Amino acid sequence: MFDLIDLTINEEKRKEVAKYAKERGIKIPTLAQMKDPSKIPADVKEKLKDVGLWDINPINLYRISWKNEPKDKGGLYQDLPNFIEIPSEVSGIKAKILFMSGKYFPTGCHKVGASYACLVPRLVTGQFDPETQEAVWPSTGNYCRGGAYNAALLGCKSIAILPENMSRERFDWLQDLIDTYGGEIFATTGSESNVKEIYDKTWELLDERGDGVVIFNQFGELGNHLWHYEVTGEAMNDLFLSFKAKNENANLFGVNLNSGSGGSLGAGDKLKDLYPNIKITASEALQCPTLLDNGFGDHRIEGIGDKHVPWVHNVKNTDVVTAIDDEDAVSFFRILNDPAGHEYFRSLGVDEETISKFQYIGISGAANIISAIKVAKYFEVTENDYFVTVGTDSAVMYQSRLEEYEAERGKLDLEQAKLDHHVHVLGIKTDNMIELRYTDKKRIHNLKYYTWVEQQGKSAEELNAQWYDYDNYWTRLHKMGPDFDRVIDEFNALIDEV
Repeated sequence: MFDLIDLTINEEKRKEVAKYAKERGIKIPTLAQMKDPSKIPADVKEKLKDVGLWDINPINLYRISWKNEPKDKGGLYQDLPNFIEIPSEVSGIKAKILFMSGKYFPTGCHKVGASYACLVPRLVTGQFDPETQEAVWPSTGNYCRGGAYNAALLGCKSIAILPENMSRERFDWLQDLIDTYGGEIFATTGSESNVKEIYDKTWELLDERGDGVVIFNQFGELGNHLWHYEVTGEAMNDLFLSFKAKNENANLFGVNLNSGSGGSLGAGDKLKDLYPNIKITASEALQCPTLLDNGFGDHRIEGIGDKHVPWVHNVKNTDVVTAIDDEDAVSFFRILNDPAGHEYFRSLGVDEETISKFQYIGISGAANIISAIKVAKYFEVTENDYFVTVGTDSAVMYQSRLEEYEAERGKLDLEQAKLDHHVHVLGIKTDNMIELRYTDKKRIHNLKYYTWVEQQGKSAEELNAQWYDYDNYWTRLHKMGPDFDRVIDEFNALIDEV
């Protein structure tokens, strides 16, 4: 039996880490509290009233939740995640698309949750020592931002690894954090598609520094998958049920998520447990169609690393793959976040509140919406069908890209916004997608071998267990939430004792 998330406790080291945490006023929130903030202690909520959303304050660990109030400072919690319902005037389809926003997480991105779920099991069991070891965050951008932020809250140094061609905002934010709290940034060759170069740098660091560094690899750490299964999946269901309460005929048809690290697709697993007929769609860039047809290439949908299949992607549970042209995603993102685009959507009857929330949508978020449009057209859905998806971050992280687009293409005007909408959104077709047969899923799953067994040290036995021993692998992982929380509760109790 494989250790899916290693919760083995080093008693002596755990006591030292608990003492370290107590000196810094740190307590660790549980998955249950992230899902249901009503379970967060009243004294924590009182402290949060004076803390900024992005402040480097350990109390902000309790803001790793989809249900934060949309406030930059002093916000508490609400019943539903921050979201936007994409109007039919925008999508061109009858079905409803519910888009959950990562904007109001600390760092403005939900990857702070995924990185937390990779870091915390080792922290609270004594497997990671924040005083003597550095946390290494290999990423295509947002994950290493989330990881570096969480590490800073714990007072430990980080090493951020990301491709050199990611947006300027990512590097500027990371540099400010590293300058203040210590650590390093390594910009590897290439863009989103150059994940192997990121992995190569982690091996280089391990060879050079040995036990002085601990790698928290979002593509391979199953805590990433579990966090999304427990927290993101629960938030998606809460959101859908709020619409179901108003329309008894509402049907949750699908969840559409960029493949990226594969972690967010764990939310699809949660929803499929609740709604067995739901369609889980993994989307990727057409310019790098690894899942679609074993392809490779570079693209501009920032943050979704590819040319490989993530270890944490439960391929056997995926129903559809869509390949999104990055020009469609970029052009859609631009009209959603430009004054001329807003004027155009007003002319279609889109209300001001909805337009004000277009800023929730970044480039990969636009790709997720396009994926939902493709799937809706393919399956000929109705007005009672719902799709759910997420925005990893928001337009905040891509203002420099908007400036670049304007310099390259000229200022967007009303006519160009209308043309872009018709070509890149309303004109979306059902090409470059596949409804997965058993053999298609097996083909995609088998691609893991070349990255994870040949290059990254995973065993062929565990790879086969992911496919042939589903219940003892994925189902067992999905049941680990209570154990995950138990070791956190034990650690918090130890903090009070030391």
